[in-house]
Amino acid sequence: MLTNTPPSAPTNSAPDSQLAVAEALMSLLRDTTTEPRPDIQLEALTLAVSADLPVLLWGEPGIGKTAALTQLAASLDLPLTTVIASVHEPSDFSGLPIVGDDPAEQGVPMAPPDWAVRLVRAGKGLLFLDELSTAPPAVQAALLRLVLERRIGALQLPPGVRIVAAANPRSSAVDGWELSPPLANRFVHLQWTHDHEVVVRGLAGTWPRATLPRLDPEKLPEAVDFARRAVCGLLSARPTLVHRLPTTETRRGGPWPSPRSWDMTLNLIAFATAAGSSREVLSLLVRGTVGDGPGLELLASLDRMDLPDPEDLLADPANAVLPERGDLRQAALDGVVAAVRTRPDRARWDAAWALLVRALETGAPDLVVVPATTLASLRQEDWDVPAAIEHLAGVVSLSQRADRAADRVARVGAKAGR
Repeated sequence: MLTNTPPSAPTNSAPDSQLAVAEALMSLLRDTTTEPRPDIQLEALTLAVSADLPVLLWGEPGIGKTAALTQLAASLDLPLTTVIASVHEPSDFSGLPIVGDDPAEQGVPMAPPDWAVRLVRAGKGLLFLDELSTAPPAVQAALLRLVLERRIGALQLPPGVRIVAAANPRSSAVDGWELSPPLANRFVHLQWTHDHEVVVRGLAGTWPRATLPRLDPEKLPEAVDFARRAVCGLLSARPTLVHRLPTTETRRGGPWPSPRSWDMTLNLIAFATAAGSSREVLSLLVRGTVGDGPGLELLASLDRMDLPDPEDLLADPANAVLPERGDLRQAALDGVVAAVRTRPDRARWDAAWALLVRALETGAPDLVVVPATTLASLRQEDWDVPAAIEHLAGVVSLSQRADRAADRVARVGAKAGR
């Protein structure tokens, strides 16, 4: 019985040509571009790398830590060397002993691994220590000298080599270990999270571009002086912050204050100041070096350093420039009232009232209520009431009525609750 069978589809390509087509498709998928885009995480990372400080990126798996390092190395024209810390032995970082012709005379040299030799030959590079939190304690101990002294066996890494590591939180790391306190204290810790818009735009073919911070040569002496005054001023007032080892194992594996980490913080403040970095970037760097508590105290002290001198404000209240941020403006006004209390006289008292009127005209009215109330209590019997008080009387009266109304509501609520 004869049947009609459809002819076979013609084949016009061999398997190797199909692989070539697949390679062409993959090439198109890899064809991406970059664009300048504000990214405080990337700016903080780039700033710390430029300051030649070891950085540790913390983030969940698949968040883009490795991709960020690859892109950073390409942007900074640094050859990238990736070392998976968890699959190496301690001797891979301390060096392998090689017996020479006369060990008694020449000793036993420690041979470095091949990747370290390549970095020395290149003279520069970005050394990426991946999966640091899955490295056992013995390997972490061997890494101490590499991270701090840049030495592997008898080999000294050149100054052009930067070190960045990555780790997953212990909750999401396979066979993860907490970092040892000595190793953790040698890093700037940055929490790495994804930005939805960056991911979507990157998958569409455009990723953000990392650039070296533009350090202003004219600001270098000023930046160093500012950083030293900031750190030394805080530690002089809070000596217990100089060294504070956390009590829990988890927190000891993160940023915490020590003389070493304060020195790193000082360097980062100087670099951020010379580069004109934002407060958000500086916050990431400071809290990532000495921890959230000491870092926030330092940031608050930096704000106070930027406050105008109360005596300058009292000398020319009509042209005074007050901070825009509400908390800083409140602190500046409180400082003026404190200055009048320290050295009270009629002229200074009148100038303070004129300054409060200017604050009322240029900012939120509620910020002047407390300083005005305190300043009124400093009046002496022979001082006439200045005309400026009339501008503030309505604000203070309204605030007091609101306070009394709030008290009444609270009392009614308390009675209803009983």
